[in-house]
Amino acid sequence: MGILANVKLHATRTGAMTSYKSDLLRLLDERGYIHQTTDAEALDALASKELVPGYIGFDATAPSLHVGNLVSIMLLRRLQQAGHKPVVVMGGGTTRIGDPTGKDEVRKMLTDETIESNITSIRTAFERFLRFGDGPTDAVMVNNHDWLGQLGYIELLQEVGTHFTINRMLAFDSVKLRLDREQPMTFLEFNYMILQGYDFRHLSKTMGVRLQMGGSDQWGNIINGMELARRMDGTEVFGLTTPLITKADGSKMGKSVSGAIWLNQDQLPDYDYWQFWRNTDDRDVGRFLRLFTDLPMDEIVRLEALEGSEINAAKIALANAATEMCRGAEAAALAADTARKTFEEGAAGGDLPTVTVTGEITLVDALVALGFVASKKEARRMIQGGGARVNDEAISDDNTMIFPQSNAAKISAGKKKHGLLCFT
Repeated sequence: MGILANVKLHATRTGAMTSYKSDLLRLLDERGYIHQTTDAEALDALASKELVPGYIGFDATAPSLHVGNLVSIMLLRRLQQAGHKPVVVMGGGTTRIGDPTGKDEVRKMLTDETIESNITSIRTAFERFLRFGDGPTDAVMVNNHDWLGQLGYIELLQEVGTHFTINRMLAFDSVKLRLDREQPMTFLEFNYMILQGYDFRHLSKTMGVRLQMGGSDQWGNIINGMELARRMDGTEVFGLTTPLITKADGSKMGKSVSGAIWLNQDQLPDYDYWQFWRNTDDRDVGRFLRLFTDLPMDEIVRLEALEGSEINAAKIALANAATEMCRGAEAAALAADTARKTFEEGAAGGDLPTVTVTGEITLVDALVALGFVASKKEARRMIQGGGARVNDEAISDDNTMIFPQSNAAKISAGKKKHGLLCFT
């Protein structure tokens, strides 16, 4: 019998409105989170009558998650807002293997110390979005190394391995795509799906977790965990995925021209985080207001209806709300004030990206140091093309030197990137 047997599936077209009874599914549907669910009717009925603990897993490959992870974090936030219990599963165990989904290369192995440090750092971001504690609907964070690390290999193969067929595992997109591209996949990575499936079964058995959520690329892994729980324990559990969140230009969420948009303040300045949202494509404003803010729906409908230059008010509302949620009200206000001074008054706001130097510096080096360009060659092209300014004065000579005639100089790259060069 295949691993997908006896799982009732329900795919919901992105943006479609369905008549749900539970506050949970109504909220998720209204805000545009639902892509696929397993037995939506039964999940809706369950969420209508009792508290549903639900989880999402996050591997700890860096000290911070980024905006690409935000829709999953918001799913947990919506779960809590609807009166249910969020369970954050940090992959202290699975990070040691690496999720092959969407990857062409074997993930770099991290030390135990690095993984633990990353988990500690990542928790600080979650505490902005979720209420942690001991109450029925308070969020909890668990580490899957606590149970995966206790599994003996022979025992795991005996207990869990018999429920997975090689035929089905080879059909997984994460495996099939890697093989089709003739990229190597280690046996270690091949086992990731087994351990992720075991996570769901363990959580349902020990914590009463009834729902796993995640991005659409995790659908197969979620189904595996559901079927494993049913086969081993006879437990009915559910899965729900979000649509793939891309920007209107087709690029992935979480990245910008200058790099990843990290959630942690020590990984990315507040102003850069605010500016990422402020630069949202007009076509994405309404969708992102629904997904990434708590603004009321009637206000979102009003904002997304704005046209022409007025849409900038909606973008500022998005940037303020998203930044306040992730970085705090003070950070959002300071970033907004910096932007207002920079764009409206032509002044240098105090929250701009800053680089400190001890003496004169070339404009080329300044652009690179501020992260506005990736190389000196790119900086020279920008200057020669008229895209660089010093204190709002256009510069076209790529040999230009900046001297410490005052405490700081405002450096601009194009219309949207501004930074401060401070002298000591």
